[in-house]
Amino acid sequence: MLKRFYPDLIADDVKKIDLNYLIENNIKGLILDIDNTLVPDYVKEAGDDIIKWLDKVKKKGLKVCIVSNATQKRVLKFNEKLGVDAISRASKPSRKPFLRAIKIMGIKAEETAVIGDQLFTDIYGGNKLNMFTILVKPIATKEFIFVRMKRLAEKFVLARHAKSNQKKT
Repeated sequence: MLKRFYPDLIADDVKKIDLNYLIENNIKGLILDIDNTLVPDYVKEAGDDIIKWLDKVKKKGLKVCIVSNATQKRVLKFNEKLGVDAISRASKPSRKPFLRAIKIMGIKAEETAVIGDQLFTDIYGGNKLNMFTILVKPIATKEFIFVRMKRLAEKFVLARHAKSNQKKT
């Protein structure tokens, strides 16, 4: 039952993910969350480190689509310097935004990696479609009370998952 929340990979930071490993495993596109995955939720624009990382991702031939539950205003502002495809108000973990993202990128679900900081939105949403899922540690330490409560539940799920065999970067 809890397996639907288990990521395929856990990474400390998006920039530490081995892109060659993804490519070797037939990944052709990335679905990225914004808040606490790429930047803290209070940061409005992508920093130079994320811009450089995304340039590296694109040079490797990977397609990119941001999928965020944030408002359109938030997503548009964040995406100004990046210029990648983006979906706002996604209602993750609904399947719809993930299906829309792979349609935009022109790839199949099994060729897609979902990268996010939350098990119950990013990872669960990607797992519903059998996408490769990567959980990153949340960037910000201060979060809304609702998110903090979800993090407690995530700790329980991750503790159950710790015994399973997975690659950690």
